[in-house]
Amino acid sequence: MPSRSPEPSDRLSQLRGGRPPLPYTARKITALTANPACSRRSVLDASGVDKTTLVRRLGYEPRFGQSPFAIAREEAFKSTVRWGSYAELIRLLREDLGVPVDEAKIQDLGEVGGITATDVRERETRGIIERVAAGDDERLILQSPVLTVEVAGRLAYLEPDVLTHRIDGRFYVVAIRSFPVIDGQASPTAVAQTAKQASVYVLALRRSFEAAGLDPEQIADTFLLVCPRDFSNRPCLSRIDLRQELAALEFQLTRLRRAEDLARALPVTATLDVDRDPDVLRESVEQLPASYVPDCLSFCEMAHHCRDEADTHGYPARLGSTVRNSLAGIDSTSTALAFLDGGLPPGQENTETVELLIAADRLFRLRGKEAV
Repeated sequence: MPSRSPEPSDRLSQLRGGRPPLPYTARKITALTANPACSRRSVLDASGVDKTTLVRRLGYEPRFGQSPFAIAREEAFKSTVRWGSYAELIRLLREDLGVPVDEAKIQDLGEVGGITATDVRERETRGIIERVAAGDDERLILQSPVLTVEVAGRLAYLEPDVLTHRIDGRFYVVAIRSFPVIDGQASPTAVAQTAKQASVYVLALRRSFEAAGLDPEQIADTFLLVCPRDFSNRPCLSRIDLRQELAALEFQLTRLRRAEDLARALPVTATLDVDRDPDVLRESVEQLPASYVPDCLSFCEMAHHCRDEADTHGYPARLGSTVRNSLAGIDSTSTALAFLDGGLPPGQENTETVELLIAADRLFRLRGKEAV
């Protein structure tokens, strides 16, 4: 039976059209929570639209993401870690963390009785985790488990690489990545991105424990990062603190608006079906409010389209979140300039912002004269 993901609501499905929905991933969730004010991304992800195909239909080319070579290299390294029933991972647990094991019971949750459907695998994962947490099961390693977490009103099914137990009596998320640790140091950017994704898995695991009436303190607030050492393919292990990422993730998730409510507010003629005419698609996409900031260029497929849209309309956010926050209540830079020139009187709702803007302009001009 082929793997399947849970269907979005009827309205979200109608918007997407006839193609199957793409599932949420930890990478998508971290991108979504990086800019929780963006209704556009919230609806696109919740409906399962292929944003790469969509943005190409709008005439843009996504300019980020892993290359096929990097993906192949990571899969090859994961195979090394998994070889011999995770012999290398068990060695690292024993030598680096002092876990007293020579071998381990391993459960591969990539399928359940030949069924690969995510909902079936999630139920099996949940059952095993509850038995292990209660002390009724001795499995040390769970490969390809499935966890769930609610994002913007929709249930997301997530698949961490590995979960492991019996390290100080706690569950740990294990992330296997192919970027190297050279002289004890890995790329800070790569580690930070992996940590953000690992925090999604840890949060999902905690909420699963809470729903089952289990103690979420059994879940570590650190994760285990397995990478190649130096220029070899020999794995090494690092334990990375997640407390800051977890606090940020929980806060950002509470700021996300329900995607279904946003979708229902669209006109009945709106569509996100990537097989429709590009002009129709563009009109529908632009009815979803975006919250573009320059950081979007590093994580969102729609960023270049949204940037051009922001340039066209003069949205302050295109100059960064600092400018956007400083011009609260002002919808464009041209409007801000009109306030400064005195050609447009401020309304009651933005009087305070305009007063601060005028004061800042005077200070800037004064400093300019002093410099001369």
